[in-house]
Amino acid sequence: MYATPRDSITGSAGLGVVAGGRPATRTPGAGREHGDDRALTQALEYGPLAPATARHAARPVLESWGLDEDQVYDLLLVISELVTNAITYALPPVVLHLHATAEETGQVRVHVSDGGPRPAANATGWAAQRPEDEHGRGGNIITTLADCAGTDCDADGLIDHWAALDAA
Repeated sequence: MYATPRDSITGSAGLGVVAGGRPATRTPGAGREHGDDRALTQALEYGPLAPATARHAARPVLESWGLDEDQVYDLLLVISELVTNAITYALPPVVLHLHATAEETGQVRVHVSDGGPRPAANATGWAAQRPEDEHGRGGNIITTLADCAGTDCDADGLIDHWAALDAA
């Protein structure tokens, strides 16, 4: 059904590693309940390992929020697509934010903040060297899985790409 096999999306329950073999870390309080809301903020190392790091950080948090396997899978796929777009087309920093609303509304919002569009002259590296037929499906995947999605600019000047998925 999906373009990416489930096992490569979900991986292990650990946080994974960032470039250089260092373990990824959670922000203090990440994944803990805050009043009626739950949240995770994870700064990601800018590079090709960022989508995997984001998935590995998000999975145990999403599971702790009581989401079923299909909901976790859909959210991890959206996370992967948003983070991949950020490191492919934008400047650093890249930060993942997850927010689950109170249980009666049952929604999880995925936000990926980045430093804004990368100049076309800088479109080099791992993503630029992939064949053209491997690009262009992420937006469709996100809009298919999400109830709504969009882009905003935050007070710090970072660009915030987000998607909200039903988790009831």
